[in-house]
Amino acid sequence: MLDLKMIRESKAAVIKRLNSRGEDVTAAIESLLATDDTRRRVLTELEELKATRNQASKKIGDAKRHGEDVSALLAEVETFKSRIQELEKQANDASESLHDQLLRIPNLPHEACPIGADETANVVLRREGYPPTFDFTPKAHWDLAAEKNLLDFERAAKISASRFVVYKGDGARLERALIQFMMDTHSARGYEELMLPYLVNAASMTATGQFPKFKNDAFAVNDERGLYLNPTAEVPGINLYRDEIIPLADLPLKYTAFTTAFRQEAGSAGRDTRGIIRQHQFNKVELIKFTHPDTSYQELDEMLASSESILKALKLPYQVIELCTGDLGFSMRKTYDIEVYLPAYETYREVGSISNAEDYQARRGNIRFKADKQAKPEFVHTLNGSGLAVGRTWIAVVENYQNADGTITVPDVLVPYMKKTEF
Repeated sequence: MLDLKMIRESKAAVIKRLNSRGEDVTAAIESLLATDDTRRRVLTELEELKATRNQASKKIGDAKRHGEDVSALLAEVETFKSRIQELEKQANDASESLHDQLLRIPNLPHEACPIGADETANVVLRREGYPPTFDFTPKAHWDLAAEKNLLDFERAAKISASRFVVYKGDGARLERALIQFMMDTHSARGYEELMLPYLVNAASMTATGQFPKFKNDAFAVNDERGLYLNPTAEVPGINLYRDEIIPLADLPLKYTAFTTAFRQEAGSAGRDTRGIIRQHQFNKVELIKFTHPDTSYQELDEMLASSESILKALKLPYQVIELCTGDLGFSMRKTYDIEVYLPAYETYREVGSISNAEDYQARRGNIRFKADKQAKPEFVHTLNGSGLAVGRTWIAVVENYQNADGTITVPDVLVPYMKKTEF
């Protein structure tokens, strides 16, 4: 969440920057500050009343020692009691309302982010590689999958529902190969491997910014513990250190994790209704970092390089774009997207996002560090990135490496995992 003091002291600048996301937050900020004013006023009155009560209690003690009548003083203290209880409730109510309002305000876009309302204002920073040229008409991955029996959508729908898929044969093997290759690559670059829970609690979803605003997008488990299927490894990964203080010597902490992710909003607005580019369930390799605030953007650049290294090794054409303010994720201050070229779409499609939330998630999750035992705890910066979305990388391999005879060449770096050069 945002720093309340910053909002209070720089209201106009905060509103202007948040409004660049495309939604007018003026009323929300005004309401937030009004609640804050109420809370502070109530707390001031409460402190003053408690001080007055304490003085009256001292007078009672002095009077008793001198054998004086204290009935009037006792009656006065009793009136303080009910008012103190009333003020304490008002303060608690105001604090809870303030916290809830802060949770619903998105992160402040970085000053260097391009200003724009939607993805059309994103900026292409560079392109790597060239789209393939075919001497035949290339096929979409769903057609290749049907011909080669790599995916089964009908049986997946029978088992579960639409927007789910069964990987089969070499299709399943390719998915597994990509996961292993990605994990091995990131591990070699210094990321510690994690195997994380797939079910997370509401506190974890709140800390990373999924709750409360996007609660309806989550798959809830019908369980008295209030668990949810994780929408990305970012959620369990960032929450590793929720409510903890990390020693400065341990920073940066770098993790990589493979999880299956689950999202309700797949296929929103009728987009990408064919194939596996939008699924309710998909595999993803994630990168997570906890860093010192002074070095978080250096670490962001390194994370981007690590994600790019996957596509470079696979020799897939891609581009890196910087997201504009209107396309930023709710919790993110700055984001780069990596888009891989897909022949069937004749364009680039997102295969990974690499983001710096700065201290936004750390404030929500109370994740801090200390320089030494005497130092005051400070909030870390949290970063997360796709390393990469496995299913979309699968599409890119199948479509970019297809041959005229219907076979698919296995990228050199995947041959040790696939145990074959084509299928």
